[in-house]
Amino acid sequence: MTTNTAKTADTKTIDQFLAENPNVDVSKAWERSWNILTDIKDKIAERFPNIALDPTCAGREYYTSPNGEFEGSYQSWTGEGVEWLVSSWLGNRKASILDMNATAFLGQETDVPHFIMVFGTIPKLFFYFDLVPRKDLRTNPEYLEKYYGGEANEDFLALRGHPDFQWSVSHGTYMRALLSPSALSLSAELDDKNIDVLEEYAYKFLNRWLGWLDNATPLPESERVAQQQYDHTVRRLGYELDPMNKLAAQVFGEDQVEKMIQMRLGNEQMAKARKY
Repeated sequence: MTTNTAKTADTKTIDQFLAENPNVDVSKAWERSWNILTDIKDKIAERFPNIALDPTCAGREYYTSPNGEFEGSYQSWTGEGVEWLVSSWLGNRKASILDMNATAFLGQETDVPHFIMVFGTIPKLFFYFDLVPRKDLRTNPEYLEKYYGGEANEDFLALRGHPDFQWSVSHGTYMRALLSPSALSLSAELDDKNIDVLEEYAYKFLNRWLGWLDNATPLPESERVAQQQYDHTVRRLGYELDPMNKLAAQVFGEDQVEKMIQMRLGNEQMAKARKY
């Protein structure tokens, strides 16, 4: 690949990738990637035993779009220690596109970063891993170093420099502003070898995060209301300003997608938990 071609691919949209290869059967990749993410979600859930399935996701364990083009699953849990634990997938296993994720937005007991892990197919292998900071990293260098320096930074650089993976740039300015120093948004050829690399990294990423939770210093009560307001704002904007919402709107319709966005971000859960 020439340098110019690589640069062009960096900024290619998901719509463009799909237009080039619209009818690839990605069922095998779905099965393997979904099993990885489900296991990761289960390991997170074990860390928070006092959580329950949120009633807003009733009937979404499996669903399809009105025309049957898309299918998926959406399950979310909430409870002590974690406000919004999500396990979901959406796409067409016979026609190139899949979005699968395990996401944990924590409670305010600590300031450990939130957890986001996404596998996808476009039909190239796509993934997005990030640790969403609970503070402004530009003005909190100790927090930055604690969660994004050291070994976490070394692992990020190693995978970012892997020759088989290529950076994928969001066209949404807010989505780029949301990226932390640990964010990896990469694509690669859809094969088991590349999924092997991601699987190894995913569990290392998870285990480090779980270790932070186990050793976290409790956040002072006096700081928790402001922390929750910050957390909820970032959580809401990340879902509402995602440019990929337009792709879902083409399949489900604008009204239905708006309802799906509010469900996915946990609008009702935030309203019940709100302390500010």
